[in-house]
Amino acid sequence: MELYGQESRSIPQKIIIHFIELLLLWLSFWLLFQDGGNRIANVIHISNSLEGYDRRIIIFAFNLITFIRLGYMMTFLLKRKIQWEESVSVPFAFALYYIGFSLFVLPTSKPLDALDVIAVVLFLVGSVLNSGGEILRGRWKKNPENKGKIYTKGFFKYSRHINYFGDLLWVSAYAIITRNWYAISVPIFLFCFFAFFNAPKLDAYLKKKYGKGYDDYAKSTKMLIPFIY
Repeated sequence: MELYGQESRSIPQKIIIHFIELLLLWLSFWLLFQDGGNRIANVIHISNSLEGYDRRIIIFAFNLITFIRLGYMMTFLLKRKIQWEESVSVPFAFALYYIGFSLFVLPTSKPLDALDVIAVVLFLVGSVLNSGGEILRGRWKKNPENKGKIYTKGFFKYSRHINYFGDLLWVSAYAIITRNWYAISVPIFLFCFFAFFNAPKLDAYLKKKYGKGYDDYAKSTKMLIPFIY
């Protein structure tokens, strides 16, 4: 499935994705604050602690912010064509966040502490890197003088895929808030997906599109993690 190089508004696909995401948000609320937690806990044989209410509020707040932020980006910033297959695959990814982390936090009764403050900061920083980077790049691309040039400014001067690094930060914040070791599997999976599949695939497309300009950029800028990798 080729994702890059084709422009389209893809309105039907976006409507389907947003509808499924709203359904997932409702399911996460049902799990966290209504009878869903008890029902699912009985089915999958886990405890449903009633002492981790603050963590559940933070997880749902993360869900709302992520829904609004990425909904805005998909509606107003995403210019490439969305394949019909993505109408299912994209909501599946969000199910990992909205539903997966809601399940991971159910057994947790540990009171909030300094590590959770760090997690909230990570979530905010990751969100700014991801959405802020895309917004700044979108504004830059609207300038006719920049047509045919590769964007290497703003947050993207620290990493060629700083938006993906932002994703890793805010998803890791979710995992920390749950205080569930199993939750670590989600950011680990996301890192592997970005590092070994999505980022190299996008690199190949950008190299083909921008040629030497992209080669020079790649030589001086790390692929994913600023100054490291």
